[in-house]
Amino acid sequence: MIEVPTLRVARPSDDLDALLPFYVDGLGLDVLSRFHDHDGFDGIMIGRPGWPYHLEFTQSQAHVAGRAPTQDNLLVFYHPETAVWEQAVQRMADAGFQPVASFNPYWDRAGCTFEDPDGYRVVLQNGAWPI
Repeated sequence: MIEVPTLRVARPSDDLDALLPFYVDGLGLDVLSRFHDHDGFDGIMIGRPGWPYHLEFTQSQAHVAGRAPTQDNLLVFYHPETAVWEQAVQRMADAGFQPVASFNPYWDRAGCTFEDPDGYRVVLQNGAWPI
């Protein structure tokens, strides 16, 4: 059996608490852990227990992170089952987030794109990972 490594996607933010409604209420992920003043950084880990990936958001007390550099900075979640995808899109709407037009129109064909408070985007794609 091949061991699957855990993937951590990490990025800075200027307001960790502003991200929580998007990633927890909207995407349905959990806060796995949180830390404060670790060498000048605060942070949150978001994901699901046992899943092979999680998101880390950090905030520096001495540095401004700013907004996403482009509208094409994406995380893509593939939902092969249409009913599950529709529930995911509805959960985002119920949490107060509306879809935005994708920078790359490919993602609008079978997905919905949402923008987090930092300007980074998440695509909920109705399809299976093609590889």
